[in-house]
Amino acid sequence: MDSSTDTKALFEEINKLTTEQRNPRSMEIDAKSTAEIIKIINDEDKLVPYAVERELQYIEQAVDIIVQALKNGGRLLYFGAGTSGRLGVVDASECPPTFGTPYGMIEGFIAGGEAAMFRAQEGAEDKEEKGASEVVSAKVSPKDVVCGIAASRRTPYVVGAVKKAKQLGAKTLFVTTNPRKDFDIEEVDVAICPYVGPEVVMGSTRMKSGTAQKLVLNMLTTAAMIRLGKVYENMMIDLQMTNKKLVERSKKIVMTITGLNYDDATIALDKAKGHVKTALVMVKANVDLKEARERLKRADGFVRMAIE
Repeated sequence: MDSSTDTKALFEEINKLTTEQRNPRSMEIDAKSTAEIIKIINDEDKLVPYAVERELQYIEQAVDIIVQALKNGGRLLYFGAGTSGRLGVVDASECPPTFGTPYGMIEGFIAGGEAAMFRAQEGAEDKEEKGASEVVSAKVSPKDVVCGIAASRRTPYVVGAVKKAKQLGAKTLFVTTNPRKDFDIEEVDVAICPYVGPEVVMGSTRMKSGTAQKLVLNMLTTAAMIRLGKVYENMMIDLQMTNKKLVERSKKIVMTITGLNYDDATIALDKAKGHVKTALVMVKANVDLKEARERLKRADGFVRMAIE
C-alpha cells in the first residue's frame, strides 16, 4: 500500500499537468444542447493541427532518426499506455499491409499487453520496471529507435521503457501533449510536444491529445516510408496483396502509373510475382523480371530511380 505522502505527491504531480486542467470554454457543457456540445468539441478539435504544426521541426528530426535506423536494420518500437498505447499499436500494425514492411520492423507495445487493446487494464501503467522489462524482452539495441507516447509525459510504464532504451544505447523519442517547457530535453533524443491545451472533458486525453498523437504518428511512419522509397508520386507502391481490396488497389496503382488497362495490369502483376514495385519497373522501363529486380536493388528500392 502506498503511503499517504506518496499518494499526495502523486496527486500534486498530476494536478500540475496541463492535460488535467479544466477548459474554460467547456465549463457549462453539461447544460448545453446536443448541437452546442458537438460545436464545442469541434471548435476544440480545430486547435489540434496547429499544435502539431508548431512541432514540425521536431517531427522532422524524429523522422530522420527513424529512417537512419531502419536503413541500418534497426526497428521503431512504440511504448504507451491506454489511448496512447493503442495508437502506437495501430500505427505499427498498419505498416506491413500499407508499406510492405516486414513484421517486427515497426512494433507497438501497450501497458497490460494485448488484452489492454480491448479493455483497460487497471494499474498496468503504474510501474516503470514493467516498461523497462519489456524493452529488455524486446532485445532493444543501439540500432533501434524507441518512441514513448504519453499525453501526460509522466506515465511510469512509458518513462521506464524510454529510460531503459536510452541505457541500452537506442535512440529515443517521446510524444506528449504537455508543454515543451515541462520536458527535460536531456531525457530523450527528440521530444515532440503538440500542446493542445485542456480537454473538453477534464483529463479525457483520448480527445484532443489522442488526435494530436495520431497525427504525429501518421507523420513519423508515412514520412519515413516515403524516404525509404515505398511511395511513387503519391501512391503506396510497396503494399502487400494480402486481401481482395489490396489486390484490386495494386491493379489500380499499376493502371494509374503505367496507363495499362485492367487485364494487362493483372498480367503485369502476375509476371512480377505480385510485387507492385517490380511490375512498375518492368512496364515503365520495358525490362524483364530479373532486370527490374536488379534496377530496384541498385536504386535502393526507389521506383523513380529504377525506371530512370
